[in-house]
Amino acid sequence: MTRSVVLLSGGLDSATALAIARTRGDECHTLSFDYGQRHRAELVAARRVSASLRAAAHREMKVGLGDFGGSALTDKSIAVPEQPTAGIPITYVPARNTVFLSLALALAEVIDAQKIVIGVNFVDSSGYPDCRPEFIAAFQQLARLATKRGVEGGTVTIDAPLITLSKAAIIRYGNDIGVDYTLTVSCYQADDEGRACGRCDSCRLRREGFAAAGVPDPTRYR
Repeated sequence: MTRSVVLLSGGLDSATALAIARTRGDECHTLSFDYGQRHRAELVAARRVSASLRAAAHREMKVGLGDFGGSALTDKSIAVPEQPTAGIPITYVPARNTVFLSLALALAEVIDAQKIVIGVNFVDSSGYPDCRPEFIAAFQQLARLATKRGVEGGTVTIDAPLITLSKAAIIRYGNDIGVDYTLTVSCYQADDEGRACGRCDSCRLRREGFAAAGVPDPTRYR
């Protein structure tokens, strides 16, 4: 059995990635981060999703990215855009996936996991640079060079099963394998009950994805 560390934000994409790993029979150890994000609802959602998909263990780690700010997701003085913007949006959190993958790599070494599963998606990623295939390939090389397993001739595989899929394709795939999207929270500014604003970029991509997939949108809106 493959043992995998699965990065789980509580959102739609990471829930689907976890479901894919579970469907193929992986022993999944889910890892979420309290990194100073605007709301706690996604962390609550991650616990729900992990339990629903019967992960072997769930860990939640505190990482102080909010101490740096620089993003609308970690600095409440910066407004979350509610209209599409050009270029890399202010909701990009500097180096977030690099930090998260590095910590997942550390956990993988400790528990002897063969894979790290991450639900990044380049097609509908809002333009985040750390969701690109080139980034995943570069981190794979780092994992070979920087770990005991890599030096000894093995590897920890960085598995990004959604990287080239559209949001609609992800939703159709997840729907087919039984992902309960009512458990997930994608909104950048959800309230304490996990209800979505319906206006931010993440809400827009999610809503359009369900519509394009022909799947009823289960999102709870404020």
